Amino acid sequence: MNAEAPGDPGRIVLLTASHRVAPGLLSWPAWQTLHAADQVLNSDPDHPQLPYLREAGVRVEHAAPSADELVAACAGGRSVVVLVGGEGDSRLTDGLARLGGSGRVAMPDLELLPGSYDLPGARLLDLVQVMDRIRRECPWTSRKTHKGLAKYAIEEAYELVEAIEDGDRDELREELGDVLLQVVFHARIAEEDPEEPFAIDDVAGGLVEKLIHRHPHVFGDESAETPEDVHAHWLRTKAIEKQRTSVTEGIPLGQPGLALAAKLGSRVRTAGLDVPLPTGDTIGYELLALAVRAEANGTDPEAALRAAARAYRDAIVAAEGGGPGAR
Repeated sequence: MNAEAPGDPGRIVLLTASHRVAPGLLSWPAWQTLHAADQVLNSDPDHPQLPYLREAGVRVEHAAPSADELVAACAGGRSVVVLVGGEGDSRLTDGLARLGGSGRVAMPDLELLPGSYDLPGARLLDLVQVMDRIRRECPWTSRKTHKGLAKYAIEEAYELVEAIEDGDRDELREELGDVLLQVVFHARIAEEDPEEPFAIDDVAGGLVEKLIHRHPHVFGDESAETPEDVHAHWLRTKAIEKQRTSVTEGIPLGQPGLALAAKLGSRVRTAGLDVPLPTGDTIGYELLALAVRAEANGTDPEAALRAAARAYRDAIVAAEGGGPGAR
């Protein structure tokens, strides 16, 4: 089949806009392209950009053209912009690719123009939105409380530690997501408190303020050349913030025993206190002394014992005749 007579085939612009960016915040090239277009098409009547485009004087027609129809609309050098989702429109792009490869028509210039971009962390907005819907519509999720979820926070934290120790990157990514879920879930529940509600933005905002305040060498005028300098800044800032009357304040007594002993020893050592270790004939006092000594030498006793226990587990599996990774 002969190709059509030569002529200006026009221009097709597929304009994408992220749903995670506030509607109306389009790039300057996007606004220029929209105003200069001969025709602007959109198949979604609920597209979040539509009210802002109308306000800016851009006329948008509701249509879902096929590749052939879109090419025909560009005949005579016309420019047609199609608003598509942030991930693009595979139906349309595939159709245009097939049409261009057929040689049947002179194809318009085709441009994919991002009108807005996701910033780092943008998918967290999706997470908050999904969590909100699940909280409203799921019979199990909608009934959960802070107390009812507490055990899962502990379990997920341990599974994260195990993924770190295993060195499995895929598992690490998944477990980080599970820990993040606990944060978002609790924050969503907190929104419903009748007396002291707060939301995920309050959680994130408080954390941002804390990080900035505790890093004056990054966000302020102070300097820190070594990790030790940074740690000293951190301790001074926390002391001012917390106004603790005892070095033991803020230490969770529910954490594993070796970690608890090491934390107590660290607080005593950092404060320069001379507090003799309690003595006795029980194994508990011996473990306490070992944990404090390990912490003073720069060793995490909890991690050290876990590593030793894992090695012991592997030896047991080997003695039983199991292969690597057997349970």
